[in-house]
Amino acid sequence: MKKNKLALGTVQLGLEYGINNRAGKPSRTEALLILDKALASGITVFDTAEAYGDAEEILGEFVASHALKDKIKIISKLSPNIIDGGEPKPEDIIKKEIKKSLSRLRVDVLDGFLLHTPAYFYNQSVIKGLEQCRSEGLIKHFGVSIYEVEHALDAVNSGLIDYIQIPYNIFDQRLNKTDFFKIAKQNNVTVFARSPFLQGLVLMEENRIPVNLSEVKKYLREFDLIINKHNFNRLEASLLFSYINPGINYVVFGVDNFNQLKEAVNVITEEKIKFFEECGEELACKFLNIEKAIIFPSLWAKKAD
Repeated sequence: MKKNKLALGTVQLGLEYGINNRAGKPSRTEALLILDKALASGITVFDTAEAYGDAEEILGEFVASHALKDKIKIISKLSPNIIDGGEPKPEDIIKKEIKKSLSRLRVDVLDGFLLHTPAYFYNQSVIKGLEQCRSEGLIKHFGVSIYEVEHALDAVNSGLIDYIQIPYNIFDQRLNKTDFFKIAKQNNVTVFARSPFLQGLVLMEENRIPVNLSEVKKYLREFDLIINKHNFNRLEASLLFSYINPGINYVVFGVDNFNQLKEAVNVITEEKIKFFEECGEELACKFLNIEKAIIFPSLWAKKAD
């Protein structure tokens, strides 16, 4: 089965990333093997960013070695907090940054370019810069990567964006309690759901969970009770939960190594999707109100203070 709803995130290829990552950043050789396996598995959408270490350069090497610049879709992002309101103008910064990403990725056009700082979405000069780059053929679509529900709703209601990236997983179902998915569909906004594994937290063994996140243990136990009853493991359930949501166009997931990628792509089969529906419904009812201190990785360190 072609994995046409999966998109590979590349942050782990460029940085040591993820609370459950024991091995650190993969070697360049393994990173290229991961990309090769993803493509062979039917994944043709890749999510990256200038802020992800040397992920763009690695992806660019892969694109060039396989002559893929017109055969895959790459979504990159503007560096966080790069616009300060002074000189140079936001429009000039955006064009310069896009051209730098194009050079690193060895492509002529980006399928998508997202704002990594949600507040920039409200800056008219930023939107103007993105529109100019789209009209000049440097990017095909633009949008924003969000964290808060209100930003997601503002963005899909605006009529300005083509793409939006949202956090979405079993423990973070905030947008299910709104009309977000309905509005996105009505306004032809493509939805990319990231963090199906909550940066690896939902896959962690209980004895490895740090003290500052001890509250998550009770949720993981409840999670295990439900999925064990339906004969799924955590990785399968986490990925399928996002995958079967009809309002999600792409599930953006990352892996630390080649074996994790093989395991992930083998999850998506017609049989598993069919048998997961009942399990998914039960999970959707169970974890609707998980506290932000758990579902926001940016708060994990602060919680320890």
